[in-house]
Amino acid sequence: MSSTTSTPIWQVIFRLLRWDKPAGRLILMLPALWAVVLAAHSLGQCGRLPPVLVGVVIVGTLATSAAGCVVNDLWDRNIDPQVERTRNRPLASRALSVRVGLVVAVVAFLCAWGLAAYLHPLSYALCVAAVPVIVLYPLAKRVFPIPQLVLSLAWGFAVLISWSAVTGALSPAAWLLWAATVLWTLGFDTIYAMADREDDRRIGVKSSALFFGKFVTQAIGAFLAGTVILLLLTGINLGLSWPFFLTTVVATGLWILQYRQLLGRNLSRADYGRLFAQNVWIGFLLLAGMEIGALLAC
Repeated sequence: MSSTTSTPIWQVIFRLLRWDKPAGRLILMLPALWAVVLAAHSLGQCGRLPPVLVGVVIVGTLATSAAGCVVNDLWDRNIDPQVERTRNRPLASRALSVRVGLVVAVVAFLCAWGLAAYLHPLSYALCVAAVPVIVLYPLAKRVFPIPQLVLSLAWGFAVLISWSAVTGALSPAAWLLWAATVLWTLGFDTIYAMADREDDRRIGVKSSALFFGKFVTQAIGAFLAGTVILLLLTGINLGLSWPFFLTTVVATGLWILQYRQLLGRNLSRADYGRLFAQNVWIGFLLLAGMEIGALLAC
């Protein structure tokens, strides 16, 4: 770490973990909570969520996303300085050393591992399977034309892990919710990547925003439309009541508004970030619909 900085190291580590930007932490937590609510409903628990398990899921997603952020920044510490949005990250700006970054990553992974040990053996196995995907995602940006797909698969583990932690198995509804989460992540993370297109093209980093080119907005629309269809199929499969379908319709309307804004093609970097962050509130809206829809269906 630079000796010239006057910022306390804990504050720099706080930024390294992205805890100063909660949207990215919440948007991983949401699919995990979706899965807990719907899995409990599939067992006929009528809204009686196990509080300890909910706590483990919440803290576990925080630890996992923290580990993922640090691993990403370790991989990209020489790329991030060339990107406007990321040049001030602690490892990119050399506010933290690689050694400190590695220690923080190990601690975050150990915290996630300790929490995973509480879960069902299937959930634990899925946690282990998720680690290579998390660690290798930054490499995908260098070799795979749609690295957001790798990130989406990592996000999908949140559904599978949480669902199996509740039920000890993975039902068709779990896989429908998993697929919805993968497509939703592809949609919002492609929006996020649109802000970095110029920098990514210049330095040779791959992204879905570049891969789909002039059809990127249409691709996002297709991802979000697929999300809606899969959410509706999940609700039908589980016999959820009308509030779930109402909130899904509202979410669909909000996604249509996002699509129309993206078609304008005159958006700033901040606008893309704003549209990304809106998906957090859409996710909470869907979570409320799932919870109420499950309660009324009992």
